[in-house]
Amino acid sequence: MNILKEARENQTAIIKITVGEADYAAEVDKKLREYKRKANIPGFRPGMVPMGIINKMYRKGVVAEVAYKMASDNCFSYIEKEGIDYMGDVMPSDEQGAFDFDNNTEHEFVFEIGLAPKVELELSDKDKVTRYKIKVDEQMRSDYRSNYLRTYGRLVDVDVVENDEAVMCTLDNGEIKTDDAYVGLISMSEEERKPYIGKKVGDQMVVNINELYKSEQQRASVLGVKENELEAIKPEFNLTITKIRKYADPEMNEEFFKLAFPEGNVTSEEQFEKFIDTKIESELKKESDYVFTNTLREYLVEKAALTLPEDFLKRWLLAINEGKFTMEEIEKDFAPFAEMMKWSAIQKHFAKSLNVEVKQEDLLEEAKNYAAAQFAQYGMMNVADEMLTNYAQQILSNKDEANKLIEKVYENKVVAAVTPLVKVSNKSVTIAELNKILAKKSK
Repeated sequence: MNILKEARENQTAIIKITVGEADYAAEVDKKLREYKRKANIPGFRPGMVPMGIINKMYRKGVVAEVAYKMASDNCFSYIEKEGIDYMGDVMPSDEQGAFDFDNNTEHEFVFEIGLAPKVELELSDKDKVTRYKIKVDEQMRSDYRSNYLRTYGRLVDVDVVENDEAVMCTLDNGEIKTDDAYVGLISMSEEERKPYIGKKVGDQMVVNINELYKSEQQRASVLGVKENELEAIKPEFNLTITKIRKYADPEMNEEFFKLAFPEGNVTSEEQFEKFIDTKIESELKKESDYVFTNTLREYLVEKAALTLPEDFLKRWLLAINEGKFTMEEIEKDFAPFAEMMKWSAIQKHFAKSLNVEVKQEDLLEEAKNYAAAQFAQYGMMNVADEMLTNYAQQILSNKDEANKLIEKVYENKVVAAVTPLVKVSNKSVTIAELNKILAKKSK
């Protein structure tokens, strides 16, 4: 077997692999004997078909299959052995000649690769990057506090509708009457709530049932009828308010602190306020870290000024997507893909030069953070570590989810390793100020 690499323009190279009969003969004979054993041909008992017939029927195809597999496997082995850094994947080359498996015993396979750019980045304190620290404001504090307390709150009866209360009522159109209808003002727009504002228990108003409950399933459930009966029902109903209920925060007492903080780490209102600030700062740090990663990435990509084998990568994207996209569509969306590929090359460079390594414990910790965020969306703020660990291990058992976490941890560790090599200027900003900065960058 002969292997030859030749450089081509536009950052590509071809790898020619010549596979001779001495390379594939043993494997071809083995496969043909297997064909003979399984062949079911009229006039011959199973396993007794003459080898001449088997050769005539199958040898050409088997030689093609075996020779190609050997060439492909050896191509990847050669790339690994030579330490060739490439992008995308190995593709059949347009320089591939015709095969003659009937007459030739040597067959040349030609593959093409897109060569990764060489990254040369020397960093110092002359390289300046800004890290934005988001300020905690009163609105954030109020919103986070309210959302946190809502998990442990309760509904209480009130006398008048002020904003987004829950209204229990009687609905009556003279033909159908229901005494326990529920109207959730929280799901309405401000305009839809206006007729209810200021109303008290006992007040009446005329409503259109189709506007009040937009879903047919919901209307049928409230009125106690089947969906196919709704069309015959008069939509104007008299609504009489029987109860108004409003969400109320829990009282800051011993019962609340034991329920919300079973570990006993928060036992007073003062400690609770500090806890809220800590939580907000933690969330804002994630946002700041995300923005900083993007800022550093943009800076390094611009400074490195890498060139890519663009024509090759576009052809590769077209091939792997198997008709899902046209070349015009790939061209249109290629710029962000190219930036991603450049960043990937830069990460790989620093991971090697700075000895960045993703360990299993790093992945588990990130998976636990992800799990904690998932639980928090459902109001579960203080999940036991054992439960988080079990859920994290389930996440990591999913290959796709695990790969996403690996990429995230890998990027985080590269950024952490590179950050000390540049001069970082810290700047405190409000959310509004940061949004303006980001909007300006995106233009």
